[in-house]
Amino acid sequence: MRTIKSLLAVTLTAGLALTSLHSAAAQPDAAKPTVVLVHGAFAESSSWNGVAAQLLNQGYPVVAAANPLRGVKQDADYVTDIVEQTAGPVILVGHSYGGAVITNAVHDNPRVKALVYVAAFAPDKGETAIELSGRYPGGTLGPTLAAPVQLDDGNKDLYIQQDKFGQQFAADVPAADSALMAATQRPISEAALKEASGDPAWKKLPSWFIYGSADKNIPEAALKFMAERAGSKKTVTVQGASHVVMTSNPGKVAELIIEAAQASSKG
Repeated sequence: MRTIKSLLAVTLTAGLALTSLHSAAAQPDAAKPTVVLVHGAFAESSSWNGVAAQLLNQGYPVVAAANPLRGVKQDADYVTDIVEQTAGPVILVGHSYGGAVITNAVHDNPRVKALVYVAAFAPDKGETAIELSGRYPGGTLGPTLAAPVQLDDGNKDLYIQQDKFGQQFAADVPAADSALMAATQRPISEAALKEASGDPAWKKLPSWFIYGSADKNIPEAALKFMAERAGSKKTVTVQGASHVVMTSNPGKVAELIIEAAQASSKG
């Protein structure tokens, strides 16, 4: 009996020790910048789960913003409010349309240290997401959209047809996961995709880019053009990755965000 009790005591003690170590590792490091993750159209905050988990494990504070997807200025103002109420330096990370949002959300706030574009738009002043996505061949989003949902204010909400979502949006994500993503997708207003961008923050802040070579929403050529124009500090092309490269390749995305965070802290 004593042997069993001793074994149970040792097991319990070891378990508590491991739990304590795990909790300590997961605690945010106040010396590190907060990473604000901004999702794009047809996605939602949980699309960042894999990336957020790795950042948290490295001690980075993380906020995965619930992007309203109503309009560039409105959404950027929402993210600006989050940044202004976040202590310490901030790294802004945007996916897809979220790239247009972070481009407009800095407002010369000196605490924003870097921008990371994840399969994202990096528009110049006056450019729109819909124009940039159609500037180069290869995008196939249009035919996969469902009939717009008419809103009382005269606007329209856009969704991807659920049976086409996986192939169009998340071809390198397991089918069961992409089906769930299709069911929980957040719509974007048509007006948001047609709204012109303001003065771009990437002209003043260092930026990093990562995207997949098999992106069907924003052609690779368009992503490459925007990265080069922004003077990207480092551009990573993930071969065969879909538009949701942060979901299918969270390690690569987290690695680039950490690189940007470390570089910005040195500067």
